[in-house]
Amino acid sequence: MSDDLKAAQSAQATAELTATDMDAVKKLKGAFDEIRRQMARVIVGQDQVIEQLLIAMFGRGHCMLEGVPGLAKTLMISTLAQCLSLDFKRIQFTPDLMPSDITGTDVIEENRSTGGREFRFLQGPLFANVILADEINRTPPKTQAALLEAMQERQVTVGRVRHKLGNPFFVLATQNPIEQEGTYPLPEAQQDRFMFKVFVDYPTADEEFEIARRTTSTHMAEPQAVLSGEQILDLQQLVRKVPVTDHIIRYTLALVRQTRVSQPGAPKFIREWLSWGAGPRAVQNLVIAAKARALLNGRSYATVEDIQTIAMPVMRHRIATNFTAASEGVTTDMVVKRLIDETPSREGELERDDRFKKIFAK
Repeated sequence: MSDDLKAAQSAQATAELTATDMDAVKKLKGAFDEIRRQMARVIVGQDQVIEQLLIAMFGRGHCMLEGVPGLAKTLMISTLAQCLSLDFKRIQFTPDLMPSDITGTDVIEENRSTGGREFRFLQGPLFANVILADEINRTPPKTQAALLEAMQERQVTVGRVRHKLGNPFFVLATQNPIEQEGTYPLPEAQQDRFMFKVFVDYPTADEEFEIARRTTSTHMAEPQAVLSGEQILDLQQLVRKVPVTDHIIRYTLALVRQTRVSQPGAPKFIREWLSWGAGPRAVQNLVIAAKARALLNGRSYATVEDIQTIAMPVMRHRIATNFTAASEGVTTDMVVKRLIDETPSREGELERDDRFKKIFAK
């Protein structure tokens, strides 16, 4: 991106955000740096994963984490909740877990003053700020649906009564990529409700050395709280105020609309490798995540680079490869990377490129 365009975007952002908002941008950048320092006292490495978790949280989204056992996914999430002064609950999903086990249930109690009996609602573990849904693919669809209602509607339904969940509310669901027997894979339509699908990878040799040194000693570090729940809600509102130019929205549309196999303008490699493409939620989440990433990096405006950086975690679970791609060893990440490489990013190039006229055709 040219210096002139960056300066124009910065000037536009300053004009649209108030002085109070600009102060909040600086505070959020400082808070982000402090959160990473506090997390580093407990978690070794995984900087990119931590950044993506925070982007999703400040964007009011949810995350699906995938990684082999033993990579400290639970510890990472509980530590993050401590840094943000949030209530944390872990739910171990099993094949016999019922919806009422996570949402709560009505119980009959005797009213000692009247002698009558009445129903009282006992809240389930979903009534917390940060929920770790461990191995979500191990529980039946009915229980998965109860969790997904909570994610989308910020409420649970028990009987005929709806119970509102508190704010902020953040769900992190894990999947084990190794053991797939006896599981209930999330349908693609339900995966679409997660802002990010985050891959948690093995640590480097140096990181694993440090993990072994820390976890086999008597010293256990405790992270300090950095933000409160009220501050997080304010910052979530600030994310929505971050301006984006029309060029960034058109670039985002170009990335997503190219993945739709049956639509005009889909590239040849997309038609060869994909069964279906991403829907409108991909565009929405790309823009929101880009805004949140900009704030975390101390900027009051989003850039094309923000879109490119978070394109894989946003899109990898929203597109489906076919048999041809599987036989050639092509993954969804490889498809997204090629889209980024072949889509013009400079302002005006999309409109001048004949390949994209069909993409933007009314």
